[in-house]
Amino acid sequence: MTELPLPLSPGESRLLRGEGEQRALGAALAHALPPGSLLFLEGELGAGKTTLTRGLVGAYGFSGGVTSPTYALMHAYPTPAGRVLHVDAYRVRDVAELYEMDLEDLVAGSRLSVVEWGEGLYGDYPAAPVLRLEHVEDEAEVRRVTRVR
Repeated sequence: MTELPLPLSPGESRLLRGEGEQRALGAALAHALPPGSLLFLEGELGAGKTTLTRGLVGAYGFSGGVTSPTYALMHAYPTPAGRVLHVDAYRVRDVAELYEMDLEDLVAGSRLSVVEWGEGLYGDYPAAPVLRLEHVEDEAEVRRVTRVR
């Protein structure tokens, strides 16, 4: 399997200082990920997963609001480059619930799919990169992003 040409290599970490750098990394990822890609984001609440997603969606030309789909589970953003699917699986007890919502078809028909809290799906999408975002102690505006795979 060919390694995706992402701004981070597996195991590499980077500090992101503020929301602007989080969105900029999202934009860089948007340009590096081929059409039809799926990206997993890990991280505690407030770590910047949705902010990074704003950068991804914005890079494809979407100018509307991008919010966490925690309660809706999924948001679809129409962009000139194609639909971006944003999934938050935090409240899902069993990934079968997502498949019952046609996850496979939605992913297949999207330019990019971003899944937060999607650990239960890792085995089904083994080629999808995983990024972990973390708060940095004593640095309220700084996040550490690590490419897990």
